[in-house]
Amino acid sequence: MKLRKVTAASAVVVALSLAVTACGSDKKDDSSSSGGGKIKVGIKYDQPGLGLQKPDGSFSGFDVDVATYIAGKLGYKPDQIEFVQTKSADRENALARGDVKFIAATYSINDERKKKVDFAGPYLLAHQDLLVKKDSDISKGTDLNGKNLCSVVGSTSAQNIHKTIAPKSNLKELGGYSECIAALQSGAVDAVTTDDSILAGFAAQDKYKGQFKLAGLKLSNENYGVGVKKGDTATLDKINKALESMVSDGSWKKAVDKNFGPANYKNEPAPKTGQIVK
Repeated sequence: MKLRKVTAASAVVVALSLAVTACGSDKKDDSSSSGGGKIKVGIKYDQPGLGLQKPDGSFSGFDVDVATYIAGKLGYKPDQIEFVQTKSADRENALARGDVKFIAATYSINDERKKKVDFAGPYLLAHQDLLVKKDSDISKGTDLNGKNLCSVVGSTSAQNIHKTIAPKSNLKELGGYSECIAALQSGAVDAVTTDDSILAGFAAQDKYKGQFKLAGLKLSNENYGVGVKKGDTATLDKINKALESMVSDGSWKKAVDKNFGPANYKNEPAPKTGQIVK
């Protein structure tokens, strides 16, 4: 009888050990780059041509294509990617908390951000520019004097133009770039300013195709990088290799043409890893 009790107890211990081992194995698979589980990636949800959640719940845009390609090189299939909305103000915290593995969301590399996160890339060189109507005679910043210029509340883009190039322009700040684009279409404003990649993404939408053009001013250099948790050099190295592969196999150019082509976006050549244009 005593032997039976010992045997039963042993069986319970063995069963518990197997359960713990199984749980540990599941956790390892879920976080490994072999694709055993899922990977969370930070993107924007509201930027057409870059990161946009469509009405059916799917996602599109250049950043989405870049993120999908990177995840593939890390061992994940498209259906194993969970895209997480990552707003500009929360990007550093999202990486520090481990909410996402990496972020591809018009994330410009600068010295202040590099203190908090590591950056792979850059993978796109964008510039501050103006979006105007196709028949507009605005071709330089000074042409905005006496005209209405739109950007979003809190953006420095329009303020920079207003202060340095066209002090007599009328600055209008709206809640989002979609509102600025609608105002441009209606004639309420004469130009919209932010990164040319963002402007091109909006202009490439079906409802706006052929209506707008970029002025091509190149008012700033915005080096978009892939944000990674500070100190995660293993992931950083893998992403840099993935970006290099994306360029060499033609996938990068294909993604640029698909997402920005309808706006006649004259993109810069694919930047080299670690090449930051000041």
